[in-house]
Amino acid sequence: MLSNEKYKGDALLQKTYTVDYLTKKRVENNGEIPQYYVEESHPAIIDRETWEAVQLEMERRRDFAERYNISKIDYATIDNPFAGRVICGHCGSSFGRKIWNSTDERLRRVIWRCNKKYVVKGEKGCENKHIDDRVLYQAFINTFNAVIENKDYFMEKWKQHLESDNLLQRYKAKQFIEIIKDSEAIEDFDMDLYFKIIEKMVVFEGKKFIVSLLDGTDVDCEIE
Repeated sequence: MLSNEKYKGDALLQKTYTVDYLTKKRVENNGEIPQYYVEESHPAIIDRETWEAVQLEMERRRDFAERYNISKIDYATIDNPFAGRVICGHCGSSFGRKIWNSTDERLRRVIWRCNKKYVVKGEKGCENKHIDDRVLYQAFINTFNAVIENKDYFMEKWKQHLESDNLLQRYKAKQFIEIIKDSEAIEDFDMDLYFKIIEKMVVFEGKKFIVSLLDGTDVDCEIE
């Protein structure tokens, strides 16, 4: 649906064609007959720039998943917001969530570890350390508050990006301005904010992070 040109008011004619006029059977047109692209053929549901920005964002996400070998089962959800977004600073692989169980519930831990740590059983494939789940939540809080603390700098940067030739950069700048302009520092993890502004968290030695925002900004973060 997001890639359908009809939403921006255009139409691609003859996507399918009839192969049997008795049964009315239609099949997808893979070049068997000409196709025609008509701009502004009908009223648009969304503006053209937003539609084009969505196409670029979907391409960015595909490239991201391919670069870090992330499958659909790794995609972030409300119950697991960091899936597919925690990247190893040593080898470039994604981190996976593990649960260390214990007969004592107080000792039960949720940790994140590089997926290449033990590709071969008993052999360490990556030297990066694991991190506690809670550290990731704190890393986002610290990063967001750093942006708020330097709000004037970031707002000026995004305003400049509004004039960029890069359509996606312009769109993200507009979004970030709206999100941050009236925001204040937070004490607790905000799921909605996290999904709106974070692309990935690159982890070094279990406590140092480079947190990448969706506007392309990298923020250094260290959790004691």
